[in-house]
Amino acid sequence: MSQGNESVRANMSQAELDLFSNLEDIDVTADGSPALRFLICIVYSVVCAAGLVGNLLVLFFIRVKQDRRKSGVNFFVLNLAVTDLQFVLTLPFWAVDTVMDFSWPFGDAMCKIILSVTVMNMYASVFFLTAMSVTRYWSVASALKNRTAHKSCSAKWVCALIWTLATLATAPTSIFSAVTNVTGEKLCLLRFPGGQYWLALYHIQKITVGFVLPMVIVSISYFMLLRFIHKRSMKTSNPKRMSQVTKSVTIVVLSFFVCWMPNHAITFWSVLVKLNAAHWDKSYYIVHTYVFPVTVCLAHTNSCLNPVIYCSTKLAPNVNKAVISAKAVQFGPWSHIYLNRHRRKMTFTNMSCSLDSL
Repeated sequence: MSQGNESVRANMSQAELDLFSNLEDIDVTADGSPALRFLICIVYSVVCAAGLVGNLLVLFFIRVKQDRRKSGVNFFVLNLAVTDLQFVLTLPFWAVDTVMDFSWPFGDAMCKIILSVTVMNMYASVFFLTAMSVTRYWSVASALKNRTAHKSCSAKWVCALIWTLATLATAPTSIFSAVTNVTGEKLCLLRFPGGQYWLALYHIQKITVGFVLPMVIVSISYFMLLRFIHKRSMKTSNPKRMSQVTKSVTIVVLSFFVCWMPNHAITFWSVLVKLNAAHWDKSYYIVHTYVFPVTVCLAHTNSCLNPVIYCSTKLAPNVNKAVISAKAVQFGPWSHIYLNRHRRKMTFTNMSCSLDSL
């Protein structure tokens, strides 16, 4: 749809506006300029390439460290890499859809498959990031309190639960996604029998389950982690180590928030419009036409940022060193023996991106 359609859209009947307000938000961008569509296509291509390389490298490092894969966090990283890998493989389809002015060329079956895989891996990725934050705190607390850490079988059960929850959360997408003819264009979108109300509930579920609750859990978990390590590290007089952990944790939490918050904020605006709590006006139209696509791209970049963040920030070795320094205090005059015993472990961990955290 070109710029000529903007004047047509301005003169739409109320029935046509109601029809358009029922569409999945990703399709509202069809009025975007060719330059915007080209930019989106470029971003999708870059994210796809970077995500493939980054997540394949993560899988490679995990394979190299197969003998150390009993760590719960390490098992979550493995599943997160698989999740992000599946997600970036859907981006070429969305890139083609964008190039073709958001007209879906792959048929109804592929519409259901690609849209369902995209949504399912969005949920799974967020759930695994949340599980990793909880596991990191619990691992540190267990190590410093001399409690036995969770066995790898527990991590496997948690992963199975996460995939099950992600599949259940994706069920509405799988059921109601379809190729629909709208003003002569074949669009891959969601069509709920109840119209705006059910689509609004769908978005509320996505915002709550896919962002708000995970963000709260991630923030609380890392806050408790920092507080726990800070209390123990005060005895070691090592503020530099604590600063490194704080920096790493801040990057993890902020990247999660920055990548997803803009998209969910605009989606919440669309919920208010669908529930008649806000008006469909010019500002709403402009934001959904030109800003919303950018937030979608930003959210998609999270899939290629995850391996970079969890390797480059070296969160695991920083936490490990803080744990070891704090725990060494418990050994009193024998602390140098305890530290020497762990120094060789830490060297190998740093060389392999610290996937076996804690």
